[in-house]
Order: sequence, then structure tokens, then C-alpha cells
Amino acid sequence: MPAFRCLCRILVALVLSVATLRMFAGAAAAQSIPPRTPIVLFPAFHFTRLMVNVQKQQVDPSCPASGSFEDWYPNPTPSPTFSRVCMDKLMTLRYDGDPSLHMPDRFSNQRGVTVTMSDYGTTASAPAYEQLYASLEQAGWRRDVSIRVAGYDSRLTPDMGGFLVRTRQLIEQTYAANGHRRVHLVGHSNGPLYAQYLLTHSSESWKEKYIQGFTPIAGNFPGQGAMYGYLFTGLNLTTFTLPDTQEIAESSARMLISAPSTYMSAAAPSTFGTGEVVIADAGTGKQYTPADYHALVTAPGMPPEAAKIADYYIGFVRFRDGNPMSILPASTNLPNVDVYAEKGSGIPTLVGVTLHDLTVGQVFDAALPVFTRDGDGNEEDITNNAIQAWSAMPCHHFTLTDNPGLDHFSLAFDSAVLSRLMANAQKKPSVCQS
Repeated sequence: MPAFRCLCRILVALVLSVATLRMFAGAAAAQSIPPRTPIVLFPAFHFTRLMVNVQKQQVDPSCPASGSFEDWYPNPTPSPTFSRVCMDKLMTLRYDGDPSLHMPDRFSNQRGVTVTMSDYGTTASAPAYEQLYASLEQAGWRRDVSIRVAGYDSRLTPDMGGFLVRTRQLIEQTYAANGHRRVHLVGHSNGPLYAQYLLTHSSESWKEKYIQGFTPIAGNFPGQGAMYGYLFTGLNLTTFTLPDTQEIAESSARMLISAPSTYMSAAAPSTFGTGEVVIADAGTGKQYTPADYHALVTAPGMPPEAAKIADYYIGFVRFRDGNPMSILPASTNLPNVDVYAEKGSGIPTLVGVTLHDLTVGQVFDAALPVFTRDGDGNEEDITNNAIQAWSAMPCHHFTLTDNPGLDHFSLAFDSAVLSRLMANAQKKPSVCQS
């Protein structure tokens, strides 16, 4: 028995020693990883999960009268009840032409349709970025604590749907939940337009308190030429491909025509001018550039409100002609935070298409010529270089890193891009006089 008791004491001592070593090792490891600057992601167009609830709709009797579906890309389980055509029709916005209404207040959902964001603020709200979340987690960030997602309804522009209030609250909550550490914003594709709107419509004192910096990845700031073609061919938002049936071409084109974000995302004449052909009409031989947008949005078959929406929202992100010298340092168009931009290049990128005519809802004919420029496979060089206007910021840091051969969607998951993001997020922000 004495020997047994002695052995027990030795075993207990060993267990306590191992536990103590583990405790100190864990503490040392925790001390070796500095606190992480929280990150808030602004996803790409249609990458936020939207829940659409339908109650006694009267938009189309061939569609279910009631029910619900989720609409986002890449949704692996599209609705078995609502077809793509029905989803498009139910998500087409209504427009009230009352001129006394401020433009953002003229839009509403179809009667009987409500649209909300699923799991807002969490990484589950934008599943396409799982690889980005996992990379951040491996480096010490915590999902849904120091990694948050500022999703949005991709049909709407950032002056609508309570975007500013909702997003500021998310950032302030993230700041508080992470030991009052300033937040680093990350945007991909269309996401940076929403982040830019937040930054240019928030006070300098708010940004100094809550924002550490901003990484726009392939930001579609002045828009892209290809968007004009979608007004006529549509875009299948289940597959992110051009529709192969006339029915989907028309339903998706009509939905995009109704959405103000379509025009915000289209190449702005103030930046592009006549620099690229976005539509060629095979029937008449006429070519259209961004400077000719008004002729496109007033084509036969376009609803009368299309021109009004286009006039208001094309060029919504203000870059003027993209020349840094044309933007005064005091301009509210500048974000006035440290910016670490990323872009891709070296890939032929579609900017324009040839159509049989200007009929809304036509299936694209792949035998007709297309127009390309250098870019990242989705956005052209004019789009990706326009952000250089932000080098006019009088104090804050600005860099634009080129990633030759890296395509638009791979940019958000590339190891070198993510390494720079993580390093830049940990930097001390510039100290500028208000």
C-alpha cells in the first residue's frame, strides 16, 4: 500500500506538471499572436444570401402564389418550386414615378413579396468566401467575432434599404466586441462600391474612431462595360451565365433593368467616355459606347423609367474622369482612410457584345463579334485603374497592387493577396489632421 500511495503521488504530480506546462504553453502561444484587427467583408454582387418570402403574389399566375426561396450565388440547392423565371419576376422592383419622391424612395418590392438577408453579419451570409474565412481563421482571426460580413440586397444601391445605418451598427458592434479595435474593411467586386459609399458618407471623426483601413479587391467603382449588354440579354443569376432561353433572357433582363444597382455597375461616361464599344447593333451597324448610354436605355421596349434611373445612378461612385488631378483633396469623393487596393490584369475581358438589334430579352448569339480589353476576366483595365484617383488623398496611404494573370474571382482567395490583407490589417493607421 505505501508503495502504491507513493506511485499515486508521483502520477498526480506528473499530471499536474503536464497540465501546468500546457497552461503556460497556451498562454505563451496566446501572447505570441497579437490581437487581430477585426475585418468586415463587403461581398460581391449577388453573393449575399437573400431570403424571398411570397404571400399571395399576383405578379404571374403561372408562379406559386405563396412560398419562399433563397437567391444567391453559388446556391447549390436552387428552389425546386420557384423557377428562375419566377424568381426574376418576383424580384423585379416596382418604380413609382412620383417626381416629389427622392429617387431612392421610388423603388419597392412586388406586392406580396418581402426580401431579407439570411444570417446578416455572419460568415454564413456569404458562403462563397469560405476559403477566405478559413485562411483568416488559420492566422488567428475568429469567425463571426473578428470576421464579420456586411451583406446587402444586390438589386439596391447603398443609398437604399437602410444600408448606412445597418452597416455602421455592424462596424460599431464589431469594434466593441474586439476590445475597441478599429475595423479593417474588405470589399470584393461590387462590394467596394458599398464600402466607398459608407466611407464618403460618414464623418471624419467616425472613421478615425472605427476604421483602420480598406482593402478593395477588384473594385467595380466606375462600372464595367459588360453591364450594358445584360440590359438586353439578361444574366442567369443561378449560374452567372448568359441565358440560353428567351424566357430567362427576358425575365432576367427586366429584373436588371428595374434594379438601380445595374446602372451603378455600368461603365460611367465620366470615366470611360467613348473608350470602348459596349453594344454593337448588327441590324443597323451602329456602335454604342458608355457615352451613348441614353440611346440604349431609351431603346424600343425599355420601360420609360429606365432613362430616369440611368441618369441618376450611372456614375454613382464619383471619379469624374479618373484623373487624380481632377479631384480636389477636400473632395468628399475620397474615402480618407488608408487604402490597399488589389487588381488583376493580363486576361482578355469582355466589355461589349454584338446584338441582332436592341430588343430586350434576346438570347446572345455567340456567332456574333464581341469586344474585349485587357482586364481580370470580368472587369476591364479602365475599371480597375480608376481607383488611382484616390492617390489624391492628402494624407492617407494608398497603394494599388497588380496581380498579372489572376482572374477576378480568384483574387479574393489568392494566398499572396490574403497575406497582404492580413499584414495591412495589422498596421497602424495613418494619423491625419482633420
